Amino acid sequence: MKTIGIFPASGGLGESTYTHLLRLVRADTVILISRHPDKTPHEHIQAGVQTRQADYTQSPAELEAAFTGIDVLFLISYPSHQHELRTKLQLPAIDAAHRAGVSHLIYSSLAFANSPDGHPSNTSVAEVMGAHLDSEAHLASLATSSPSTFTYTVIREGLYSESTPIYTAFFNPRTSKDNEILIPHDGGGRGVSWVKRDELGEATARIIARCVNNSEGFAARGWVNGRVVLMGPREWSLGETVKVLGEVAGRSGEGGVRIREVGADEYVRQPQVLGVFGREELARTWATAFEAVKRGETGAVTRDLEEILGRRPEEFDVTVKGYWGGM
Repeated sequence: MKTIGIFPASGGLGESTYTHLLRLVRADTVILISRHPDKTPHEHIQAGVQTRQADYTQSPAELEAAFTGIDVLFLISYPSHQHELRTKLQLPAIDAAHRAGVSHLIYSSLAFANSPDGHPSNTSVAEVMGAHLDSEAHLASLATSSPSTFTYTVIREGLYSESTPIYTAFFNPRTSKDNEILIPHDGGGRGVSWVKRDELGEATARIIARCVNNSEGFAARGWVNGRVVLMGPREWSLGETVKVLGEVAGRSGEGGVRIREVGADEYVRQPQVLGVFGREELARTWATAFEAVKRGETGAVTRDLEEILGRRPEEFDVTVKGYWGGM
């Protein structure tokens, strides 16, 4: 029986993935690796799940030790949009997994760098995608140099429906009072095929289970040394996105919540934006995501998610109304 590692086994995507995975595989084959393994839910420990301590800031030798004995590793990307920092942390972790003997690595990339018709590309104008592209290229290089011992799958996870604040200048339907959202985008044109985060976790778990069970034509799907692009069931412009948020806030229709396009300088100087990023420099690098949206990098609709789930994914407006209404 192959062993499965998830690193880091924390955060929304990680927890969703292993929760769904434990319904598909034996618990004693799963190893959850996190900064605080003591926070692993007790019911999973009782079921036989193993835990290990590690995080991205540890030495390559420590990471290698954490990955030893794992056959299939799901590596979740480091939570930062900074290209250089993220690459500096992720490539050594990938190398540590390779040295530890991991035979197949599944990597959580992001659904930028896609052509408008849904085909993944190797370029993006978004800073947030830079380290993902570096990691994807590094995985391909390792697979080429070690074809008999190492393979990989890249999952380009769609943009979370629950993550709209980072694309709407941190508008919160429950607390924000302003009706104008100031971003470097007019709200029209190409948009985002939003995806519910828990459905991404479920689909990722199903991909992992198929990998370890060699079932349902994992290789035949092109997932060995290939990519899976998990996008939502339809594209929403940022203007349509904000309209839904306005409905949640109880401010829809004439005079309701709307987008006002501003330059990057005005965008980065907004107090709520600076409050999140801390410095104008970091906010400016994040603003490159809006240009990527304009170019159609995030708007394609693919069938992979629906086929893997076996049902139509939940619509963005349903997810958002449930998410903000339930907080």
